[in-house]
Amino acid sequence: MPTILVIDDNRAVSTALEVLFSLHDIDTLHAESPREGLDLLEREQVDLVIQDMNFEADTTSGDEGTALFHQIRTRHPDLPVILLTAWTHLESAIDLVKAGAADYLAKPWDDRKLLVTVNNLLELAEARRELTQAQLGERRRRDALLRDYDLRGIVYADPASENALALACQVAKSDIPVLVTGPNGAGKERYAEIIHANSLVRNGPFIALNCGALPSELIEAELFGAEAGAYTGANKPREGKFEAADGGTLFLDEIGTLPLAGQVKLLRVLETGRFQRLGSNRERSVKVRIVSATNANLQALIADGRFREDLFYRLNGIELRLPPLAQRPRDILPLARHFLPAGKRLGDDAERALQRHAWPGNVRELRNAVQRAALLARSDVIAAADLALPPGALDAGNTGGDEPDRASIEAALERNGGVLAQAAADLGLSRQALYRRLDRLGIARN
Repeated sequence: MPTILVIDDNRAVSTALEVLFSLHDIDTLHAESPREGLDLLEREQVDLVIQDMNFEADTTSGDEGTALFHQIRTRHPDLPVILLTAWTHLESAIDLVKAGAADYLAKPWDDRKLLVTVNNLLELAEARRELTQAQLGERRRRDALLRDYDLRGIVYADPASENALALACQVAKSDIPVLVTGPNGAGKERYAEIIHANSLVRNGPFIALNCGALPSELIEAELFGAEAGAYTGANKPREGKFEAADGGTLFLDEIGTLPLAGQVKLLRVLETGRFQRLGSNRERSVKVRIVSATNANLQALIADGRFREDLFYRLNGIELRLPPLAQRPRDILPLARHFLPAGKRLGDDAERALQRHAWPGNVRELRNAVQRAALLARSDVIAAADLALPPGALDAGNTGGDEPDRASIEAALERNGGVLAQAAADLGLSRQALYRRLDRLGIARN
């Protein structure tokens, strides 16, 4: 049950408010002086303050109320305060609202209006507390990840990225194979590096091979090495990626593009730890941690006969799914700022455009857009037009007075942690107006 503190030297005022609020399941505390009110705030959990502007007899200047408000705001900066004022002090009350007071009501007040104001402020205060608790929880988890693991300098702010990071760190110390899935440009190799950096073989080499960047006839030589003369141009022996990664981690990117013949040989070495160089009959043995990655649907490739099911299960000890950048919107601005060269910054319209864009190319597209804009911008402040994004994103800076679309509403909800009151204020709407749009668009209110 919420609690309101009434600071007023007129006992009749506090009694009337106590009766009113008790009918609506709100507790009331009463203080007759600023000092008593401030002391109560130090001892009790209070959700909202209603304060008078004058306390001593024959005092009508409002100076006492002004001083009290500033003391409350200094000690409790987030506590909502409603000013009770006579019409003669209306200008002073308006000045205090500009200074951070939640609202003011003239005596005698209207009970209905007062209750609406109080309920709105209590709802907003509760939402802020929940958001603060959520932010504190995020901060603790982020600090723990940074303290306990080597994150390789990764930049992130979105809970979806945090979840992926936490899983990567959790599985790093086992030797179970990890399959990193996600769209192109989502950062799969960076997560593979994080797994290696926190593994038991972190002091060994980290070797990466992009299986999609090599001709099929060279895959076997790349994986297992080749003796001199094994193929045209092989003038001397060469070690493959497995030998190079011995005692460390081998990262096989775009594993879905590996030809079937290469899949058979890869499966054997994963099962036995033994292989032969191309053109050699001598078996070699290695101990390698395998992390693979793909943007393909391997199950669909298996159904089409293009990927071995037994290899899939050998590689997929743990699947680490990286969401596309559009599904982790809180990462967009921190990443964009990270990609900026020193001396450059994003203008407000550029930030809005970045948040509105769908980023089909994910982090790679974001990096290219920001770095290109930094190079071509004629000033140190990058504007939306400098980003050369599609028109829908460039219009983000010109939404004043327009009806917010679904993307704008969802972005506002994301920016404000799902707190409806704050999202409404962000969009320039009342909560009721936001509710109507959520219902019309089929967006859940939770």
